[in-house]
Amino acid sequence: MNPFEFVLIIIAMVFGFALIKNRMASRDAWDAQGRSAEDSAETLRLRDEVRELKERIKVLERITVEKENTLAREIDDLRNR
Repeated sequence: MNPFEFVLIIIAMVFGFALIKNRMASRDAWDAQGRSAEDSAETLRLRDEVRELKERIKVLERITVEKENTLAREIDDLRNR
């Protein structure tokens, strides 16, 4: 193999790898666009779920605090009798 053939093979390999890289990048971009609609729907669903869970936590915290206050008041009432 002479040096000219070697250089041509290297140039062909670089060109081939560049084509593969370009095709993979365009495929990834297309997949990202396709997933964005699914992701946004999933994101909205998850945000709603997080909002509901936060509301539940607030209710549980309020119940817990109310029970503590009620218990403390009952103990004070018993002491004052």
